[in-house]
Amino acid sequence: MPDIRFQYSDETSLHQCQFQAMASPCQVIIEAPKAFDSAALFKQVSQEAWRIEHKFSRYRQDNLMFAINQHKPCELDAETLSLMDFAAQCYELSDGLFDVTSGVLRKVWAFKTMSSLPHKDQVSQLLPFIGFDKIHRRGSFIQLPTGMELDFGGIGKEYAVDKCWQILSEHCPYPFLINFGGDLRVSGTRANKKAWRTGIENPDGQQPTAVIEIKQGAITTSGTAMQHFTHNGVRYGHILNPITGWPVKNPPLSITVAANTCIEAGLLSTLAMLQGENARNFLEDQGVTFWLQ
Repeated sequence: MPDIRFQYSDETSLHQCQFQAMASPCQVIIEAPKAFDSAALFKQVSQEAWRIEHKFSRYRQDNLMFAINQHKPCELDAETLSLMDFAAQCYELSDGLFDVTSGVLRKVWAFKTMSSLPHKDQVSQLLPFIGFDKIHRRGSFIQLPTGMELDFGGIGKEYAVDKCWQILSEHCPYPFLINFGGDLRVSGTRANKKAWRTGIENPDGQQPTAVIEIKQGAITTSGTAMQHFTHNGVRYGHILNPITGWPVKNPPLSITVAANTCIEAGLLSTLAMLQGENARNFLEDQGVTFWLQ
């Protein structure tokens, strides 16, 4: 079993656990008396996060995602069908900008290692293998056309937060916070109606640029601070337009959005990034609380 660390503070009455999942540091906090048995709940939450990572990771060769990406006809269970339906809604609502088949673009956009821009022809050759509407679906069976890939990485972490939130909501009588790599959701206010406090990550990696007080719901952050590439003075972020195959033009460095659930906040922050320089107008039209950097 992966490593999980537990901690309790008499001063704050906070039970905490930390572990790694989905390439992110994960933290769960429960505000409760010292006698409260938090360890069993922490183990249940961490196991759920690891279950989701194992099931939907495209980096493994022993799960359903691997079979799907081998272009075989695959029957989907109820959970995977539900995520597919959500991905279809995202695709339709975004006019094709939010597309879980766009991961093939990483073949030419390796932001952590690239030293030059890909040739336009290299990008164009991948576009025929992108498009959620090209997936063959019949009932609970799907099959990807040859050359296409399915990647739930854009919604997986947010989905995991919400699933773990459900577990704690059913079994924990005390206030709690779940934070998976900056995507977080709380149960409600802390004791004495106090808000939870969290920082918005600074794109330059220094101290947080703002501290948010959150009393209910979720917040997520999307951005290009950690993955980008500069060529001839032009900055190219890792948020790619699946229709053109090229990075979105002039997006904010980061966008933080508040919503009722983590998967809803994540969808909105990602869609806003895909709007590039029109991100602010998009979010204002949605009527949500947000922060831009």
